[in-house]
Amino acid sequence: MGLAIGSRRRRWRSENVEEPDPKEQVKFKLALLRLLVLIAFGALTLQLARLQIMRGAEFEQRAELNQLRVEPVIPSRGLIYDRNGVPVVENVPSFSAGLVAADVPDDRTLEIAAGIEELLGVPALETVLRIQAARKSNDPFTPVIVKDGLDRASAFRVREELPDLPGLQVIIEPVRRYTQGEILSSVLGYTGRVDEDDYAILKDEGYLASDRLGKAGVEAAYEDYLRGVPGSKQIEKDASGREIQVLDEVLAEPGNDLILSIDLDLQKKATELTQAAANGGQAAAIIMDVNSGEVLALVSLPMYDNNVLSGKIDEVRLERYLDDPKKPLVNHALAEQYAPGSIFKQITGSAALQEGVANPSTTITSNGYITVPNQYDPSVIYTFRDWASLGTLDFYGGVAMSSDVYFYFLAGGYHEYGFNFNGLGIDKLSAYTRMFGLGRPTGIDIAGEAPGNVPDPDWKMETFGEQWTLGDTYNMGIGQGFLAATPIQMVRATAAVANGGLVLHPRVVREVVDAEGHVIVPNQPQVESRIPIDEHNFEIIREAMRQAVSWGTAKDGAVRGVEVAGKTGTAEFGQRFADGNYETHAWYAGFAPANDPQIAITVFLERGVGAIKAAPLASKILDYYFHRQAPGQQAVAP
Repeated sequence: MGLAIGSRRRRWRSENVEEPDPKEQVKFKLALLRLLVLIAFGALTLQLARLQIMRGAEFEQRAELNQLRVEPVIPSRGLIYDRNGVPVVENVPSFSAGLVAADVPDDRTLEIAAGIEELLGVPALETVLRIQAARKSNDPFTPVIVKDGLDRASAFRVREELPDLPGLQVIIEPVRRYTQGEILSSVLGYTGRVDEDDYAILKDEGYLASDRLGKAGVEAAYEDYLRGVPGSKQIEKDASGREIQVLDEVLAEPGNDLILSIDLDLQKKATELTQAAANGGQAAAIIMDVNSGEVLALVSLPMYDNNVLSGKIDEVRLERYLDDPKKPLVNHALAEQYAPGSIFKQITGSAALQEGVANPSTTITSNGYITVPNQYDPSVIYTFRDWASLGTLDFYGGVAMSSDVYFYFLAGGYHEYGFNFNGLGIDKLSAYTRMFGLGRPTGIDIAGEAPGNVPDPDWKMETFGEQWTLGDTYNMGIGQGFLAATPIQMVRATAAVANGGLVLHPRVVREVVDAEGHVIVPNQPQVESRIPIDEHNFEIIREAMRQAVSWGTAKDGAVRGVEVAGKTGTAEFGQRFADGNYETHAWYAGFAPANDPQIAITVFLERGVGAIKAAPLASKILDYYFHRQAPGQQAVAP
């Protein structure tokens, strides 16, 4: 078998095989490589063409929107406490819908605005205009608030729609909730959104168009302390404006806290009593420490609820406030100015004592009126009335009985019918009036204070083009005529009488403390000036006011167990009736204890008589102040 096979095998010899040319092989491989390279570059070129030409606009927009941003971190606003540590305001979360114009694709603006209208009820045109305005601004990345004050359900519903509405955001931010509502609205004020005017002023101070800031009260006056220092975070966002990740963050510094001088318990009681006396009218009541200027209670009626203006504004109630002729949004304790009436006599009397016009023994007889002939036409006789025929009075009696005739003499003098009594004259009277702090804001740490008015001959000539007359001086001497003052000015003047002439800046904030409790603005009196009146003369006017409460016109201002010094006022206003009378406002100003003054009080009641309405109200407030029981304290059986 092997031979058979072997017989068919060729004899061994090298076969004739054609070997490939190595050079040709190299050429072939190079050609193949070139082809592959060309194919790869061709594919890459096609891809680039597709990206650049076919989807260029899309990717250009996405490239613009996919970016790193630095966004502010809003600090927690400082809290506010009464003088006893009771918190009177809280920061609570609020939900809003905001729109970042830079994240809204141009070609989807109408679509997104329509979606927001369907979702939130905000007209699409309104949203479009806001987007366009934001795009034209220098800050298209700050959210524009499209709807404030969303409830939780609405906020969740908006969040669910965010993927379909690029640029839309749910903004969670702290807003104020005032725990005492109306009781402290005249002191605290409120916060609100930055408006266009605010932003034009504050944008260089780090405020955003969507920020909140203090709009009234101590919220406005202490904005720099309460606001805190904003932080920042660097974030990466996608093309829809949604946050992908936080790359870096600088924490915000919380605002400082305010400790009010206001005693919340006293404020509540003073408000309750003043409401009962005011009978729906305008009114004010202020209690002030005569040595420090701290305001312990400040009531302005009618009141408003500052929660209406914080967070989402309650438009219906705001409209009601604006339409109310009693002006609840106006702080009647410091922004309204009235003729002070006879409580001004403490100033006329102090000036008369210091200038030697009067002393405790100076007697003047009131027959119920005096008459004065016109200086240019003696046939014309003017009559200046007293509130009653009070007989002969010394200085104490003149103050205690609030004799207008007595103070006509002190202010303007009297040189008729055999009398030759030299008064202060308008120049000295107006000068002393300004020394007591009238005619300018007191500097109380609440925004919106009115300056009042201290008239003189130059003012009358400039205002009415008329000469000053003796009658003008008489009227001013009893707190009438062109004189105008605010309740806060009159309580400060009364405190100056009580403390021996120190004109203090009233304050409703005792201290400012930081988040760790460190005092950064300490509690200390702020003295504006000292009135150049001898202490002896202040003692005389204080004694006269004590007698006014002891047996005079202010006796209804007395308080059991406490000696009170006070002065009533009944200030005429408006048009003269046919019987020669006017409508009147009721005033009372006083301090206690009379021999060691601690507090001064001024109350004002629209339409009333001082001795009948204002004095009893002051008595009730002072009685509560001196006789209230501390929480938990047991009454002692007599």
